[in-house]
Amino acid sequence: MVLTLLPMRISMLERAIEKEIKDIEPDIVSVTTYSPTIEECDSTPLITASGFKINPANPKRHRIIAVSRDLKRKYKFGKKVRITGIGKLSGTYTIRDVMNKRYKNKVDILIGEGDKPTSFKNAKLYAVVK
Repeated sequence: MVLTLLPMRISMLERAIEKEIKDIEPDIVSVTTYSPTIEECDSTPLITASGFKINPANPKRHRIIAVSRDLKRKYKFGKKVRITGIGKLSGTYTIRDVMNKRYKNKVDILIGEGDKPTSFKNAKLYAVVK
């Protein structure tokens, strides 16, 4: 019984977020993915810049993103954002990490080591108030 209610609850939350962002002007950003590895992060890949500890068994379940430093001025750690225009990765994420200073107007979605890296141009990034 709980399993049948859970998808409906998520669906209701997603509909509420869609309604909330309807009149918000999005930031148009490039989106890529990253894995919690030393090669893609730093010497502590399982700890984000905000101090959040990543579960190494299933990192993408946290729905974490890193934002470029120019976006970090507008979107603070812990802020929930909605990203659209990126296929099955579209959804609500929490900002817990920051990207290298060489990147501008870019978002990185945390995925698992075995997941396929991907990138998108012209994604829409919305601040979620709730």
